[in-house]
Amino acid sequence: MRKQSATFTRSAFRWREGRLYLAKMMDTPLEVVWSWPDVDPASIEPTSVTVSREPCGRWYVSLAVEVPGPEQAPPTGAVVGVDLGIKDFAVTSDGGKIANARRLAKRERNLARYQRRMARKQPGSNNRAKARAKVARAHRKVTASRTDFLHKTSARLVRDHDVIVIEDLNIKGMIRNRRLAKAISDCGWGEFRRQLKYKAARHGRHLIVIDRWYPSSKTCSTCGHLLVELPLSTRAWRCPSCRTLHDRDINAAKNILAAGLAVSACGGDVRHPGPPRAQSPQKQEPQPARAGIPVLQLQGRE
Repeated sequence: MRKQSATFTRSAFRWREGRLYLAKMMDTPLEVVWSWPDVDPASIEPTSVTVSREPCGRWYVSLAVEVPGPEQAPPTGAVVGVDLGIKDFAVTSDGGKIANARRLAKRERNLARYQRRMARKQPGSNNRAKARAKVARAHRKVTASRTDFLHKTSARLVRDHDVIVIEDLNIKGMIRNRRLAKAISDCGWGEFRRQLKYKAARHGRHLIVIDRWYPSSKTCSTCGHLLVELPLSTRAWRCPSCRTLHDRDINAAKNILAAGLAVSACGGDVRHPGPPRAQSPQKQEPQPARAGIPVLQLQGRE
């Protein structure tokens, strides 16, 4: 069973004193549990209402309300490059590591047990429907846990940094690897990028996405030396030019930041908040990383 939903426009519902009356149910309000303790439901005027039913059997009511835009976050003067991975969900250019909780892997045994029980039930029976609901609830818990983690992580990055630089990962191509497909899907990189994009635009931050082909892991962040190859199993390597010992992921995060700031200084490939601007200039070849982190130089708005 898939998610089912129905949207009611202004003429198909009434909202009076915090109570919802749907079409053909105008005499009896719909029983709902309010999830926003800081907002008085009687003070809002929804423009549309969406009623949805999850595969696990839960019902939700979503209200569309016009609200003023959020205030711009105060500048922090901090910039960060983020390298996404599987062992660690994200590694930042300042050396920080965000652990990957592996939500699906932790619940995989329970989920498999529920699926085996469902397979033994008679198709079309009530017992099979109950077993299917248990499987759906297990999936919902994994999704809710992952979404909560992504929201907290993206919000922290946006709150603490003026500029965030990430890579344009080819996630659809990466999950074709059968050995890593489940682990990559469990990370939620696509949803993480989506959250970073809209939160940065909402709070006046800058999100820079660099070319996916930039050799961030194979480039020395100290002297710019480029290795011919670097196996995925190699987690630390020493630069043959300057003899600097690098952690693979931290070095990649530093190079991502340097490449993003170089592109930002040219005005290209920067996701600016607010209304669309003139078309971005043609993508330029990223410059090799140099010693240290370059100074941020952002062009002013026209």
